[in-house]
Amino acid sequence: MLPQWLERANAHGYAPPPEHLPALLDAARGRTDLRPAVLAFAGVRGRWLAEQNREWSFVRRTIVAPPAHEAATSAPEDDERLWGEGLFAERVALLARVRESEPERARALLGPTWAKERAEDRLLFLDCLRPGLSEADEPFLEAALDDRSRNVRALAAELLSSLTGSALAARMAERARACVGPDGAEATAAEAGAIAVEAPRACDAAMEHDGVVAKPPAGRGERAWWFGQVVEAAPLAVWPEHFGGASPAQLVARPVAEGWREELHAAWCRAAVRQGDAEWSRALLGSPVGAEQGATALAERARLLAALPAGERAAWVAGFLAANGLSEAFQLLSGCATPWPAELGRAVVDALNIARDAGSYPWSFSGVMGLAERCLDPAEAPHLEKLIGSFEENEDSKPAAGLYWTDVFHRLLATLRLRAEMRAELDGASPTDTP
Repeated sequence: MLPQWLERANAHGYAPPPEHLPALLDAARGRTDLRPAVLAFAGVRGRWLAEQNREWSFVRRTIVAPPAHEAATSAPEDDERLWGEGLFAERVALLARVRESEPERARALLGPTWAKERAEDRLLFLDCLRPGLSEADEPFLEAALDDRSRNVRALAAELLSSLTGSALAARMAERARACVGPDGAEATAAEAGAIAVEAPRACDAAMEHDGVVAKPPAGRGERAWWFGQVVEAAPLAVWPEHFGGASPAQLVARPVAEGWREELHAAWCRAAVRQGDAEWSRALLGSPVGAEQGATALAERARLLAALPAGERAAWVAGFLAANGLSEAFQLLSGCATPWPAELGRAVVDALNIARDAGSYPWSFSGVMGLAERCLDPAEAPHLEKLIGSFEENEDSKPAAGLYWTDVFHRLLATLRLRAEMRAELDGASPTDTP
């Protein structure tokens, strides 16, 4: 429950007693998911302490969002001094804070020192530009396409392709249109037939400059590898125009000639996630019920869900659980906002109850149980309590399965109650107190 505790404590602006800082940093060293929240909680004192111990060197590479209770602005001269003299973690935190309120000033901070920064530092600084990305960032990102570091060049290309009005996006759109088109002279209307694919036959210098990696990973064909990268980086708005006004749902439903469907849909999935396009994400996800899904791979579904509003995402996953149970639920649930809304929380509890009634052992769903302990709204405790005493073993039940499930449900119920107490305590304390 430490992540939830830290999130709540940071929201209230609490600070830890100094003697607990080493234990907090040790916890963050072993768990990467805790690092941003721990460092936000530890504050300047914690970052200074981390500089004194090599075992806490991860602090130098951890980006910390500015706390909600801190002022959004500061004096430019103070920021420039900190940018020039501060520790790396302080500079990253400064850049993230300034970017949130004054995007252009954040980019201006980078300019004078950019060429002198180390490659790994440039990469993290460039990633700080992701929030609030706009057309004003395009000249800086275009220049970064010629960076000495391959990783920096790749990130610059990714950011430019997410700016669908950028020159790089236009170049990728031209390449993508040359690769994908209607299969036949009459296939220009929305209701027309198959999609034809002609993958690139070479990866030229211009493509590499725009972020296309020439050498495929082991097991991938060159042409399919280049094709996926080109389509992924092209603006999705290209395709309705290219196919006579067809909607994303109509395009996803079309057959794709010569076995290219999987490659094309996978590239569209990555483009939808990168561009945050909810309409394309819905089309590729399809219905959570049955097999009418454009993107069949579980990992693709999880990424597409991230492009949907939180409420719609939770409703889709709830529908998936109702239709398919818990067998593929972990990755989908991991991407849902917490605490889970009532519809999703009830769907998870009901699915656990169905799994119990089926007679299987609870450890088959240990991942989902762990998520439920952290993400289920404590308001679901009464519903869960009713289920504990309602189980009757049947002839298909595995030996002692009912006892194991009862123990698991009791533990989940106790955790929900403890989280409710923790939240009440943190919310009720004075901001000047240390919990």
